[in-house]
Amino acid sequence: METVVIVIHLMVVLALVLVVLLQRSEGGALGIGGGGGGGGLMSSRGTANILTRATAVLAVAFFATSLALSLIAQNEDSPASILDAVPATTDGAPATDDGAPAGGSGGILDSLRQQSEPSGPQVPAAQ
Repeated sequence: METVVIVIHLMVVLALVLVVLLQRSEGGALGIGGGGGGGGLMSSRGTANILTRATAVLAVAFFATSLALSLIAQNEDSPASILDAVPATTDGAPATDDGAPAGGSGGILDSLRQQSEPSGPQVPAAQ
């Protein structure tokens, strides 16, 4: 679902950029909309009306897809906190895996150090 909305959002963004660049600017710098007299559909006034309406429709679509993407991202599973993984003892202090309260000798760092130590035969240290 999120991928579909992202693809639609990108297509709307590209179309919006294209429509904005097609509009006739005040100085005529990037405007491609040509001159030509008359009051037909593709006259300067008719083209301006079509491009203005297209810009408004694409802007509404851009905001709608942006809101949809933010709602989808909000409803995704958020990562759990590392503090939620540590069970608490009855006195409120966090406990280690063996149930001992965390403190000077039974803290989280000590349990991590014990896990990181190799568990095979060890070579005695040189004296």
